[in-house]
Amino acid sequence: MKKYISILSIILGTSAIQAQDINDALRYSQTEPLGTARFRALSGAFGALGGDLSAVSINPAGSVIFKNNQVAFTLSNYASKNNNNYFGSRNSDSYNSFDLNQAGGVFVFENNNHSDWKKFALSLNYENQNNFDSSIYISGINPSNSIDKYFLAYANGNAYTNSVQLGNLQNYYFDELYFNEQQAYLGYNAYIIDPIPLDTDPGNYDNPNINQYTSAVLPGNFTHQYSAETTGYNGKLSFNAAANYQDKLMIGINLNSHFSDYTKYSSFFESNDNNTTTDTYVKRIYFDNDLHTYGNGFSFQIGAILKLDDQFRVGATYESPTWHKLTDELIQRVAAVSGNNTGELPVDRVEPGIVMVFEPYTIQTPGKLTASAAYIFDKQGFLSVDFSSKDYSTMRLKPKSDYRDGNMLIEDLFTTSNELRIGGEYKIEKWSLRGGFRYESSPYKNEALMGDLKGYSGGIGYNFGGTKLDLAYATSKRDYGYQMFSTGLTDRANSTLKNNNVTVSLSFEL
Repeated sequence: MKKYISILSIILGTSAIQAQDINDALRYSQTEPLGTARFRALSGAFGALGGDLSAVSINPAGSVIFKNNQVAFTLSNYASKNNNNYFGSRNSDSYNSFDLNQAGGVFVFENNNHSDWKKFALSLNYENQNNFDSSIYISGINPSNSIDKYFLAYANGNAYTNSVQLGNLQNYYFDELYFNEQQAYLGYNAYIIDPIPLDTDPGNYDNPNINQYTSAVLPGNFTHQYSAETTGYNGKLSFNAAANYQDKLMIGINLNSHFSDYTKYSSFFESNDNNTTTDTYVKRIYFDNDLHTYGNGFSFQIGAILKLDDQFRVGATYESPTWHKLTDELIQRVAAVSGNNTGELPVDRVEPGIVMVFEPYTIQTPGKLTASAAYIFDKQGFLSVDFSSKDYSTMRLKPKSDYRDGNMLIEDLFTTSNELRIGGEYKIEKWSLRGGFRYESSPYKNEALMGDLKGYSGGIGYNFGGTKLDLAYATSKRDYGYQMFSTGLTDRANSTLKNNNVTVSLSFEL
């Protein structure tokens, strides 16, 4: 059975709608501090502190800092806004959603025997590592490029994929074709691209051995409108165990199960007035893609926290790569309207009506190292700093034999990204005031593809005794280049993504 895969779809683009490309690897490799409200208010700077269920997701030794058994639940509001500039045309779109993004509990066991191992803890916690809810709208006039180049790129082939024989487009059903053949099939049957007769058989446009195509779109200016809505999450369920040695050294381990669900609905429209002749050429094109990606994964973490004295703590954590096993489902539709200076022909529609289920594949995300330090001002508060490093060039698509060129491109495009998180808390009787800052450098060598991220956070908490209520607000901003298609039409919109997050947590001591 044929694999529905094209190496071209792996190695090109930064916002591809096809399955199994480098953007899948990046999507599941990036994480956000989306845990409890206290954790969120400090921008995730909790690696040397512990005592918070989301802190355990940073450093597994942190669960043994808890004094009592505790459960916590967190509700978040996510608000994202994309501002875009496409050839001078500016547009924006926003998305708003709510989610129960964290739930978990920790159980603490005091060791009353005369032993250096003073305390043990077990915890179970689920939280979102990333929220994919977003919406984008792009429009403008492209001075030179049409969507026809997308279909031509697949039909004519290049160094990474063979050109498509006309006989395959005429004699096979859509679901029997390779991915690059499917894209050529859409363009050919919508009359966006036409076959070029062989030199050995001039004038015969039906020779099944034809493997080169030309556009049925005249050059000129093209009005583009593109909208995409993404939804879903990347969640992590952590099974944790930690121990306290001599009240100075805390060590811990997390075994993590990951759950992913991602959908992207995109719609593209193009129109032109380039044809002023009596010959017939394409005037309008509609191209829709519905992608659904789902699967699960595994990772582990080991960490330690060392109390240098009553005020100063340091921590270190190693987070393994995550091995995601994913499946993609894709539905595609295309329609085109042709005409001349006297009128238009009926719409040519290609709607296979088939949900293409791609073969499962594996994404290996980068490992992560985190160093942390915290200074505690008696019972008045603390300051905390985390520094993390993640080498995105180690991302891998697997099996490696199928993704050799894609993995080589990952090594060429990506680099090490460093993240700095700073947070502080000040207590006034039963109230707690919190604030944080976060900086993350670009994972790309070329920052035009994605810039650095800066974020700020703040929050407040109230301790009722056995119950705590926490509220946090966080905002972040990042510039990036948004590319609508993986190949052919590769012009980018200059985009800025702004995220605003309001989080409420309720925790109970047991």
